[in-house]
Amino acid sequence: MKFSCDKELLNELIAMSSRAVSTKATNPLLEGILIEATQTGLTFTGYNLSMAIRTTITDADVIKDGKIVLNARLFGDIVRKLPSDIVYLECDNDLRTTIKCGRAVFNLIANAADEYPALPEVEKEREIQIPSAILKSMIAQTIFAVSENEAKPIHTGCLFETEGKRLNVIAVDGYRLSVRREDLPSEPEEDFKFVVPGSSLREIERVLGENNELISIFPGDKHILFSIGETTMISRLIDGEFLNYRAAIPSEFEHEVKANRADLITCVERVSLIVSEKLKNPVRMSFDGDTVKMSCITAIGKSYDECQIDGSIDELEIGFNNRYLLDALRAAGDETIVLSLKGALNPLVITPIDGDKYTYLVLPVRLKANE
Repeated sequence: MKFSCDKELLNELIAMSSRAVSTKATNPLLEGILIEATQTGLTFTGYNLSMAIRTTITDADVIKDGKIVLNARLFGDIVRKLPSDIVYLECDNDLRTTIKCGRAVFNLIANAADEYPALPEVEKEREIQIPSAILKSMIAQTIFAVSENEAKPIHTGCLFETEGKRLNVIAVDGYRLSVRREDLPSEPEEDFKFVVPGSSLREIERVLGENNELISIFPGDKHILFSIGETTMISRLIDGEFLNYRAAIPSEFEHEVKANRADLITCVERVSLIVSEKLKNPVRMSFDGDTVKMSCITAIGKSYDECQIDGSIDELEIGFNNRYLLDALRAAGDETIVLSLKGALNPLVITPIDGDKYTYLVLPVRLKANE
């Protein structure tokens, strides 16, 4: 193998593929990047047996084809510290690898690529297409509610489901529920339903751009493939029965008011200043006509603030985990939102003024007299 490539491009290849590299693995090859050089360009692959990322560039001068595996951390550290110039990499038949850039020279022993685990095969018979920016926002506005409890693995991922031309993304962790809905550019040939691990979605979100480039999603039986430009990401899917989220969302409410989202966030943040990991008392919301009075009491003191709402609710007091409430408010995105409530022991539901682009549900915390 022998090739040369601009340092910045090489750095991007390493950074992208390293997202799927294991940091600690029984198989040392999984701690490395599979480097493949052909006359069409360079392809770098990272794989941790749960997720794989393969990315390709054509802006490289490949003199001799070949493939090797180099430790991702060491290779990345070396390239990052090289001067901004052309990097030359050459590997002989004994896997002795030389990396040169400017006056810097590194000599490493690579691993043979023959034993590198094969990536899962995903058939491309079924396809969903969606603009990159929309998929990015759908992930960002739901993933905060993914469960971290491995006792119920199905809820450690987001449910993707299509209904005709509509795509729904749902996350739930037992305390809150997030739903994002968007119309697809074209209707898939059939409806799909699958759960993608939250860890994979976080990496996919980082890779997606803020543009209208169409992303292709190919769901298989056990794995899913995301085609993002010159990058391919493959993730395992989670088996199991996902929560019937529609049944969890109340259909009737006693109170429905509008509120300025930014004002609510600021108010909750202020009263939460005395809340910490050790002092997790809830934020108390007392509705008094067109004002919501927020307060919190912890071992270090008390906090209080008020926020105006558009509408009126009398004599309703309800408590929430401040982080769960803030996550939902921040995800909503709109300047004005709708707050729907039924009672002190029923969930708060946040929706847009028009349409059903999102639904956020937060369960209340049972209040005690001294909280």
